Amino acid sequence: MRFRAPLRTAVPAATFSHPAFAMFAAHLALLTQPAWPPIAELNERLAGRAHLFSGQPLHFVQQIPSLKGDGLHYERRIFDTGIIATRAESWHDLFNALMWLARFELKCAINAAYVRELARPCHQPRTRAQCALTHFDEGGAVVMLRDPTLLALWDDHDWPGLLWRERARWASGADLMLVGHAIFEHLLVPSVLPVAKCLVIAPATTTAHDRVSALAQRIVDGELLADPQALRPLPLAGLAGWHADSTSESFYREAACFRSRRAGRLYPPITDIN
Repeated sequence: MRFRAPLRTAVPAATFSHPAFAMFAAHLALLTQPAWPPIAELNERLAGRAHLFSGQPLHFVQQIPSLKGDGLHYERRIFDTGIIATRAESWHDLFNALMWLARFELKCAINAAYVRELARPCHQPRTRAQCALTHFDEGGAVVMLRDPTLLALWDDHDWPGLLWRERARWASGADLMLVGHAIFEHLLVPSVLPVAKCLVIAPATTTAHDRVSALAQRIVDGELLADPQALRPLPLAGLAGWHADSTSESFYREAACFRSRRAGRLYPPITDIN
């Protein structure tokens, strides 16, 4: 069944005290105020920043039928003209706009990589890289794994082991950076248990800013996000404090988001971006 986001009036303000929304602290009013923020306010916060890989000044434009008259693909339009088509009164598009504010380098990189893929001959609706880029843009995350001993549990989909018995080691040994805007839309409905598609990186000696810049460049160069099978699933409801039922081990065995590893499913080594 296709996910339908709740009406704005149906989302309690307390929803945004969830740990995932902490990254939007500077823009919290856009989520909690009674009315939808106008496009002009989103553009004021974007402040005319230029696309890092095309040089085009970026701006949100309300998506109306005539906007599609240019015949451009959504991603191509962003890269070539700087126009980010944004639907009015849409949680999905509002969270997308917020990710342009919060994850600017990565959003530019994902867009540039997608446009690169549009130029490749393909007999399917999307290339493998386009699929990976879409998964990451919609539901992705970056995890810097400082404790590599957790990887065996993760790759085996041993969710009670990884997120329950070893939750203290996970808390101290893994840093999570959410990227996918659809994750936040799903978190508006407590019964929905989103699973992030993760790009896992090794501990870095560089600064957080340099780490993100290096990650963005490798995405643009096609070294990362070339195949959706390279992304590791992470049921976010299993993180401590992220769901009301995460205080019981049985939750990690019974909830639908904690799926067993498919026979033969393999994951790539951790990415080193130092």
